[in-house]
Amino acid sequence: MAKTDPFVAMTECHFMNEQSMAEMSYYPQFQRWWGSVDGIMRVWAGRSLAGGGDMPHPRAHALIEWMDKAGVDVCFALRESMMDVSGHSTCMSTNGFILTEIAPYPERMYLEANCGPVIRRGVKNAIWELEHLFKTGNARLCKVYQPEDDGPLNDPRMWPFYEKAQELGVPLTIHTGMAYVPPQPGKHTHPSQLDDILLDFPDLKIIAYHMGWPYHEELFGLAAKHPNLYISISGIVGWFARAPQKGWHMIGEALEGATEDKLVLGFDLPFDDMPKVVDYVRNFDIPKDVREGWGYPEITDQTRAKILGLNLAKLTGLDPTKRVASAKK
Repeated sequence: MAKTDPFVAMTECHFMNEQSMAEMSYYPQFQRWWGSVDGIMRVWAGRSLAGGGDMPHPRAHALIEWMDKAGVDVCFALRESMMDVSGHSTCMSTNGFILTEIAPYPERMYLEANCGPVIRRGVKNAIWELEHLFKTGNARLCKVYQPEDDGPLNDPRMWPFYEKAQELGVPLTIHTGMAYVPPQPGKHTHPSQLDDILLDFPDLKIIAYHMGWPYHEELFGLAAKHPNLYISISGIVGWFARAPQKGWHMIGEALEGATEDKLVLGFDLPFDDMPKVVDYVRNFDIPKDVREGWGYPEITDQTRAKILGLNLAKLTGLDPTKRVASAKK
């Protein structure tokens, strides 16, 4: 395998406001939320919050050190909402908090806005914030996290929001698969719901997070159907590293459906170890007998470079040739 130094960009780097989290910690759902996060970490990352393992503190000053360690050029920083944990009275962090956090790192960190829950807060309010953040806050992506809202991804009340995102050219990053934490319903996030959205908004670019697991095969089929449906390898890379055959087959099938031009890299702090995630993709390959037996495409340096950052750079308008020295390994 050739030694290369590709541009690396990662979405879904959650930042949390410790003061806000402390203030909402007395809500009963707060502890249930942490317990479920721990359960998903066990599946995806093979570790627990209590059991340790290195992970970045969910703040910009800590993440930048991990980015340098892992050779990550750019990350997209995201607020942690989870308003339903507090009975929709408050959230774990805000877009304004993220903008303050990333301000010292203008060439390394960009805003991945979250204007939800769109239905519950009012579609007009969400649309105003979306437009404001993309025109004044240098946001490059917007997260839709429907588990905490009052309807599924394909709820007709979401249509004006999708229409505005399409008009602005804003790529939406969307949680797909299960809803991993209570009190959130899984019926709001099934990948099949993306079909309805993209049939009505064919120019809207969508990045589906977590490969749609455990409904990934349906997502891969939809990615073949819709040119603007992308798939993010986010949160679950630690699982692939521990179970190589799972990684071969899930990424192999994703490449069949989405092609190498529509896979991107995500992190989903705190579920994985950033250097391990990047190294896994940098060195990813599928054995020849598995490729030939299952019909998977060959993994080339170009394939890896596109997944690591080139596809995301194209989606977000970044120049992948503009490298920051401290990001190079």
